[in-house]
Amino acid sequence: MIKPEAQIHIKNLRLRTYIGFNDSETKNKQDIIINAWIHYPATQAYDTDNVENAVNYRTLCKEMIAHTENNRFFLLEKLTADLLELCMTPSNVTFAKIEVAKPHALRFADSVSLTLSANRDQ
Repeated sequence: MIKPEAQIHIKNLRLRTYIGFNDSETKNKQDIIINAWIHYPATQAYDTDNVENAVNYRTLCKEMIAHTENNRFFLLEKLTADLLELCMTPSNVTFAKIEVAKPHALRFADSVSLTLSANRDQ
């Protein structure tokens, strides 16, 4: 029997938040772009067609938006780690990876980004 693993990808979630420690960064919100990859076993979800057996990506996305927009961060590492923790909260998530990018952070680069990932011990 096939036991596929679902892979959810929240792509290019564009938000604004306070991130950084320079004067201008602490006074002005900046654009950020979030990408999230969330894996979980899909067998129960497709066997039952019941939302309770799937990862609710809409709920996760709303939590990511609220956390990002309602807090201040000095470092990309902190924001990225917080978002990773949110994505690992559902007990059926086996792997998550978060990338947070700051467009225009460097003069000649499109963006600077940080990626963190985690596996759940099985």
